[in-house]
Amino acid sequence: MGCPEVLLRCTMHCHRALFKRGLPRCSSMYRQLQPDLQTYHSLPPVPNKCYYHQLQAWRRPFHVAATCRSREVEFTSLQYDVQRLAFASVTKEDLKFFEHLLPGRVVTDPDVLEASNVDWMRTLRGHSQTLLRPRTTEEISQILRYCYNRNLAVNPQGGNTGLVGGSVPVFDEIIVSTAQMNNIISFNKNAGVLICQAGCILENLNNYLTEQDFIMPLDLGSKGSCHIGGNVATNAGGLRLLRYGSLRGTVLGLEVVLADGTVLNCLTSLRKDNTGYDLKQLFIGSEGTLGIITAVSILCPRKPASVNVVLLGCDGFDKVLDIFKESKGMLGEILSAFEFMDYGCRELVSEHLKLTNPLREAPFYVLIETSGSNSDHDQEKLSRFVEKVMSSGLVTDGTIATEENKIKALWALRECVAEALVHDGYTYKYDISLPLEKIYDIVLDMRSRLGKRAKCVVGYGHLGDGNLHLNVVSQAQDQQLLNNIEPYLYEWTAQYCGSISAEHGLGFKKKDLIYFSKPRVAVQIMQQMKAILDPKGILNPYKTLPSSTQ
Repeated sequence: MGCPEVLLRCTMHCHRALFKRGLPRCSSMYRQLQPDLQTYHSLPPVPNKCYYHQLQAWRRPFHVAATCRSREVEFTSLQYDVQRLAFASVTKEDLKFFEHLLPGRVVTDPDVLEASNVDWMRTLRGHSQTLLRPRTTEEISQILRYCYNRNLAVNPQGGNTGLVGGSVPVFDEIIVSTAQMNNIISFNKNAGVLICQAGCILENLNNYLTEQDFIMPLDLGSKGSCHIGGNVATNAGGLRLLRYGSLRGTVLGLEVVLADGTVLNCLTSLRKDNTGYDLKQLFIGSEGTLGIITAVSILCPRKPASVNVVLLGCDGFDKVLDIFKESKGMLGEILSAFEFMDYGCRELVSEHLKLTNPLREAPFYVLIETSGSNSDHDQEKLSRFVEKVMSSGLVTDGTIATEENKIKALWALRECVAEALVHDGYTYKYDISLPLEKIYDIVLDMRSRLGKRAKCVVGYGHLGDGNLHLNVVSQAQDQQLLNNIEPYLYEWTAQYCGSISAEHGLGFKKKDLIYFSKPRVAVQIMQQMKAILDPKGILNPYKTLPSSTQ
């Protein structure tokens, strides 16, 4: 294959990958919108519906985007000077066993493996030489039983959309992908309980449920690529947490394969079961270090009959907090999302993605979504709310969207911030939670601290959850800039009893920062739990917890 053909194929894959991934597809979907939000035409149609019980055609193509540039990424072990633990290396005999167990589903081609070795941010790179694609829980059980006996390290991998390096190997760990475990097992309409394999893509599940008049309880920017098993393993938050709560509440049961191959079947669909310890909670947020999640039972809410979105502009963060208080009082049970972003975010989205702001310029923007069962009732409540916050001087400008295409256009202004930041330069991303009154203080503090060395410092996030996404952009990777950010940011967050990772997890990048958010006794108990469930430490090593010597 000649160079032009390779480049063409790579370009086509990248375009397809960006379209199918949640956030990056924003530019391709919304750039065609007209300047005035009130005159937008219908958005391009979503991909054709597929048969959800056989989702092979929807297997995640997103890795290919990383393939195109992964040659630039230095090995993680060299960047961070990590010492390989005393695990065995894969031999020809090991490959024979895997080939017999998974005929045609063992990948050793370096070009194919490259995509699974590199994280989405293209900052980390492992050098695994083996990728396994099981389809059943029993196959994963046999894989882990074999690896446990051989002392082979394993790296579980779902959609590989994480931002802290939890889903890619550090050395030559065997990658166990759940991509082909993508079947829906059952859906009970009476109870609203979905049971599915861990490799189902979040957006596919939501599309399937929509046809049943239900929705998934979580919504993420990466929904077109991420797997439900990975969502649970990282305890993903997202845009619907304010309304439906976290996965610790909506996940009813799990099926998990432990390090030695034991299958733990806690796949209950009961909402109430007060018999003994709730073992599933051990694996929610454990990032694949305690077991590999193979199936999920999750409680799904009914699809709201009425959805409205309002975008508001205001001239101070104190006004943002006042608007939030008013929204909780006046919108009550129909309030489903409360997002904010500063002027810098809006400017980046406009500059790089050409999305037009329907409001007058303002230092802050608030996006509020309501979801209910009666459109007249919901719109009346929303109109009264908007009238009050505007007449009281909390808001300088605002617009309400009740039609689907206009709702999507307003959401694009918020959801596409992450993509716009990628276009602006090298981005240092931080996901923290703080008391509401302190959330924006750190953005102002960081701007003052970094000065002109940073190209820009912006903040946005889920205000309803106390979750800030702080982003610092520079022209290129800058170690001195990073030294000015860390550990100052973490010390600042700890000072106000915040969390250094609100929803992204710890993974590889933040495992040693856990002490900023957890006392040493708590970390010691976590390490003891790890030692009990995975005494050889083969599951996702080098991740989530610091070494026991620290």
